[in-house]
Amino acid sequence: MAERTSSGLLTMMLEPTPAVAMTLPAEVREKLAELELELSEGDITQKGYEKKRGKLLAPYIPQIQGVDPSLQIDNRIQSSSQAVLPGSKHNKSRAANTRDERFRSDLHTEAVQAALAKYKERKMPMPSKRRSVLVQSSVEACTPPGVPVNSRVSSKIQQLLNTLKRPKRPPLREFFVDDFEELLGVQHPDPNQPKPEGQQMSALEGEPLGVVNKWPPSLPAALQRWGTTQPKSPCLTGLDNSGKPVYTLTYGKLWTRSQKLAYTLLNKLSTRNEPLLMPGDRVALVFPNNDPVMFMVAFYGCLLAELVPVPIEVPLTRKDAGSQQIGFLLGSCGVTLALTTDACQKGLPKAQTGEVATFKGWPRLLWFVTDGKHVVKPPKDWYPPIREASNDIAYIEYKTSKEGSTMGITVSHSAMLDHCHALTQACGYTEAETITNVLDFKREAGLWHGVLTSVMNRMHVISIPYSLMKVNPLSWIQKVHTYKARVAVVKSRDMHWSLLAQRDQRDISLSSLRMLIVADGANPWSISSCDAFLNVFQARGLRPEVICPCASSSEAMTVAIRRPPEMGVPPPGKAVLSMGGLSHSVIRVDTEEKLSVLTVQDVGQVMPGALVCVVRVEGTPYICQTDEVGEICVSSGSTGVAYYGLPGMTKNVFETIPVLSSGLPISDRPFTRTSLLGFVGPDSLVFVVGKMDGLMVVSGRRHNADDVVATALAVEPMKFVYRGRIAVFSVSVLHDERIVVVAEQRPDASEEDSFQWMSRVLQAIDSIHQVGVYCLALVPANTLPKAPLGGIHISETKQRFLEGALHPCNVLMCPHTCVTNLPKPRQKQPEVSPASMIVGNLVAGKRIAQACGRDVAQLEDNEQFLYIQDVLQWRAQATPDHPLFLVLNAKGTVASTASCLQLHKRAERVAAALMGRLNTGDHVALVYPPGIDLIATFYGCLYAGCVPVTVRPPHPQNLATTLPTVKMIVEVSKSVCILTTQAIMKLLKSKEAAAAVDIKSWPMVLDTDDLPRKKSPQMYKPPTPEMLAYLDFSVSTTGILAGVKMSHAATSALCRSIKLQCELYPSRQIAICLDPYCGLGFALWCLCSVYSGHQSILVPPLELESNASLWLGAVSQYKVRVTFCSYSVMEMCTKGLGSQTEALRLRNVNLSCVRTCMVVAEERPRIALTQSFSKIFKDLGLSPRAVSTTFGCRVNVAICLQPNRLGKLAEQGTAGPDPTTVYVDMRALRHDRVRLVERGSPHSLPLMESGKILPGVKVIIANTETKGPLGDSHLGEIWVSSPHNATGYYTVYGEEALHADHFNTKLSFGDTQSVWARTGYLGFLRRTELTDASGERHDALYVVGSLDETLELRGMRYHPIDIETSVIRSHKSIAECAVFTWTNLLVVVVELEGSEQEALDLVALVTNVVLEEHYLIVGVVVVVDPGVIPINSRGEKQRMHLRDGFLADQLDPIYVAYNM
Repeated sequence: MAERTSSGLLTMMLEPTPAVAMTLPAEVREKLAELELELSEGDITQKGYEKKRGKLLAPYIPQIQGVDPSLQIDNRIQSSSQAVLPGSKHNKSRAANTRDERFRSDLHTEAVQAALAKYKERKMPMPSKRRSVLVQSSVEACTPPGVPVNSRVSSKIQQLLNTLKRPKRPPLREFFVDDFEELLGVQHPDPNQPKPEGQQMSALEGEPLGVVNKWPPSLPAALQRWGTTQPKSPCLTGLDNSGKPVYTLTYGKLWTRSQKLAYTLLNKLSTRNEPLLMPGDRVALVFPNNDPVMFMVAFYGCLLAELVPVPIEVPLTRKDAGSQQIGFLLGSCGVTLALTTDACQKGLPKAQTGEVATFKGWPRLLWFVTDGKHVVKPPKDWYPPIREASNDIAYIEYKTSKEGSTMGITVSHSAMLDHCHALTQACGYTEAETITNVLDFKREAGLWHGVLTSVMNRMHVISIPYSLMKVNPLSWIQKVHTYKARVAVVKSRDMHWSLLAQRDQRDISLSSLRMLIVADGANPWSISSCDAFLNVFQARGLRPEVICPCASSSEAMTVAIRRPPEMGVPPPGKAVLSMGGLSHSVIRVDTEEKLSVLTVQDVGQVMPGALVCVVRVEGTPYICQTDEVGEICVSSGSTGVAYYGLPGMTKNVFETIPVLSSGLPISDRPFTRTSLLGFVGPDSLVFVVGKMDGLMVVSGRRHNADDVVATALAVEPMKFVYRGRIAVFSVSVLHDERIVVVAEQRPDASEEDSFQWMSRVLQAIDSIHQVGVYCLALVPANTLPKAPLGGIHISETKQRFLEGALHPCNVLMCPHTCVTNLPKPRQKQPEVSPASMIVGNLVAGKRIAQACGRDVAQLEDNEQFLYIQDVLQWRAQATPDHPLFLVLNAKGTVASTASCLQLHKRAERVAAALMGRLNTGDHVALVYPPGIDLIATFYGCLYAGCVPVTVRPPHPQNLATTLPTVKMIVEVSKSVCILTTQAIMKLLKSKEAAAAVDIKSWPMVLDTDDLPRKKSPQMYKPPTPEMLAYLDFSVSTTGILAGVKMSHAATSALCRSIKLQCELYPSRQIAICLDPYCGLGFALWCLCSVYSGHQSILVPPLELESNASLWLGAVSQYKVRVTFCSYSVMEMCTKGLGSQTEALRLRNVNLSCVRTCMVVAEERPRIALTQSFSKIFKDLGLSPRAVSTTFGCRVNVAICLQPNRLGKLAEQGTAGPDPTTVYVDMRALRHDRVRLVERGSPHSLPLMESGKILPGVKVIIANTETKGPLGDSHLGEIWVSSPHNATGYYTVYGEEALHADHFNTKLSFGDTQSVWARTGYLGFLRRTELTDASGERHDALYVVGSLDETLELRGMRYHPIDIETSVIRSHKSIAECAVFTWTNLLVVVVELEGSEQEALDLVALVTNVVLEEHYLIVGVVVVVDPGVIPINSRGEKQRMHLRDGFLADQLDPIYVAYNM
């Protein structure tokens, strides 16, 4: 019953009811069947199918009682999918259409239905798609009005968490964590799994090859005999697409035409007066599947000329699936000539010259057309050499492996002859019999029966082309009837097709058949086709015993075949086997568990003259036990000889020596592996249960791709996917195979329906095969790569999947359920006490990890303390006209400048304006674009005794997101006044601003554009250096707004430290391309020039958006030796100027002046970016040693700076070593350990030293939990002590206690007196072999990442950047990536730079790479447009903002996939 209802809904809508079906004229029924066939093969779209079908049925529709005709064909009516049609004989046969016959089994469908019934409907969260990606939009996917926005995402994640709570099936053993190695979970074999119990099998021998009188000594000899003694005898009849015979080749014609071709090939083709071909050369045969006659002439022509034919498919386009591999085969075989027909040659793609185009990966070929007018008659005295069959190569048959590579299998003349002999004996072929052949005549059974053995026995072959079968699936049956054929060679697909098109043709009779050879009888699902076919055609004279399945492979040729009934063989066998048993390679006849069984039929007896045994698949080829499944091996004179040009693989496959358990070989003859999996059953019958190509070994259990296909198709397939268009294969991820199912979706299937079907398929496969599916993908109709004669090109599909080129329209990944070999989550050990750690380190001879810059006290001439504003006044008097600042605009011209005196005067005017209005100590927000105004107002505030707070102005085009940040800083910093320009002042009070913030609550706003030239009455002098100088506000990457307090003492100490480190003095020029609002960027813009007197060339980073070469152009123009930039600037240059270095050189941009280019950052150095920057601009003279990094954070904005050898010290060569790079093991890092490894070792992560520690700065590494000191090369939190540390956070809520220990904390052990500030960054110190200026060994500081950013997953600590780096590498269209966690789920957001159809390709690739490299399962993959991931001014990703946007459903993602 289930069989018929599995696609009940469609049947209801589209099938005419039985009564009508009976009244439809025969030709309409036939046409309907043909349409059905086209659809199942993917040759027609669903839409076209419905249109044509509607037309055909239109005249008959009204006959259906009382149904509105308009509803009849509309298949979108929702009716119960269990609708059942009244049974009738006709209906029963139609029901077979619901699924591909090859994979049909009533039992199996019932099993699947039963399995699904067992599952309670567990709702899985459905992926969400952007409208533009949907084929049709689904109503439910859009959020209904009135629902809070974030509920959709969160409820999906909740659903996902619910599905994950299910316990995993395989018991997780105790995995253990080695000191440094996380071991992947070892899959322990289940103690209850079935094990083989039978005895060791013995080799099975076929009957001996009989001696035949007058048997020709070779195939060419047979052709000569028939061609001269029986020239009129028919050899081969070719048909056209309407089924009419086009041409019958007689044996006389075959003989004379092959001779002509042989003579022409050997004597009439030459290059430079040398014959082009010599005996033994390989020649490609490129013939279409509808021209067997020309092929046969060419094949025998080559044999007569002693050339080796290599038959291949006709390449249709330059990018056919697998075409490149065929080219590789032709190249390795040394093929230089291709034979083809005139018509075929005209149809091949051409180059501009009119010659046949060279296909990708193909060698250069000469194309020779073998039609009559191109070949010449040999002279009377020329005869082809007819020799006895030897061991020389006769022909080469191509074969595509599981991985997609193409091999050429060489067949010798003697093997070809032996095989014909064996087939003749096994099939009882007699002279002049008629045989119909539906198979491809270029290879395998089609070639063996229809081209070789037929000539041996002077048989008449009726060749049915594939194109005719598609138009008329009954054609082969009609030809059997017309020609009274005794034998037909078919595949189970051909039997299935003829059932589809089965009409009430009383006059067809199959009684003439004595053998119906089913060439793919080795496919375990062929049995149902055979049964169904017999069921229908037994009434037309088909005898049950004539159905003869056979098993064969390209390597071993025919392995076994069921003999025709007249040979008195035992009756055919059937076995119902337990799939569970088969997955352990054990044969168990199943009785109790009806759900997961496989019914197989035998493929007959071993071939005459052959010895067969079954060996274990992996490792040494031990002989199997009698109840064990293994690979069938054959030893006989009629197998292939080798893979051409591949001696290693040849030895493995063609020269296997099966051994007994004692270790002795079973025979002294070598065996050929057949790549068929099977066993020998009762009566010495051979059974095949699968192929090596389809074998998937998951967690030690074996599954067959065909079996999984059948299960998937038993889940109501007709509604959602095309029958014949489904591929199953496995990919290796994290040291195990993972099953992937890809199917073509029908265009009319809705999102919900497809998703429902996908979930059911997962459940069915899980239930029946006890294996999880890793990925299920649906692709649009007709997009999977096709194999030459229909079907799917599996290896090409797999290749596209792995390259991210499948472009699915629906994806469901289930890593949570099927990845069971993850390492055990880390249990934190009870911490060792800090004291014992120190003792341990001392005992081990490890030093405590601490380092410091040069001592400041020694370096300075005991000068008294200077406030920064005093320095400016002093410079204004001492060197009034000395230029301090120069600001460039986007065109690269000078926008403004300031000398010492000019800056002082402008600052005075600001001070005068403030002094009447504000009190000493008031906080003032400075909202200016980068420029001199900002610097002047900063000093104006200091002159007036106010505390300045620099704030980035809002972006006029993006007020909604930028203005609230301005407002927040103004409020949190308790600013009583805002200083700004007129333009920004208008913006702050505009209508647009009112939409973003409350504009009435701004404090007093002053514009400083036209201040009167007034001198302030008197400068403010701070009473102590500990007084607050300015506030530095910055948004951290975790989205926290943190302002730190900088005292006058710290400000001066910072400037002094930078001056000493970079050797800055008034004669110097430095270029700065940084934002001036916080951190080191602010210090370099506003403080350092005034303190040290050097000139700063200021390049606002925003200007680079319109002119990417602005900064480097300025560096070159002013011959700058020291320059600072940020990572975002560096990225703009590498992306924007990477291809323009030549143009820049022509504009005389020269960077050889640069001694040091420092990247200002608060993160781990981005090695890849700095290296590519150095590499790109090396052409412009940039020294590879120039680029280095700096490190600062909130508690201390400048901890490290790496100036390269400068000034006087450079001449002495003592300025300090170059920054060093080490490689650490990423897996150890997750356990907070540093393990140094060699470059290029697996899981290695390069870390670059963050620069040289500044003078006066001390650094120590402390344990994050115990706050004890750590040893050298141990990972811990970086603590810092220096005169320029900030004095604390400036927060509005007074939560000082919370953060107090950030600024004054002490070690719990060791030196417990010193006060340190905690940076919140993880890192380690390592003493290097290098020495610094003072001759001391150099201590390098490596920053690993911010503690706040780290993800705690599975008890381990991950740094987002490491996961993101892996993800970005996984596909060329991923422009950027950011990760965060939510309720223990890892969410990966990727920006797609490419077409939206690639969006779903990324889901599997992202999941794979994170599993492989980080042992983590991705919970959600979100694909968004470029630019969605927020980046701050320092070029750092704002992951928390992104997370908030995701949860509030504000990202407008292209696709969101929830992994199961």
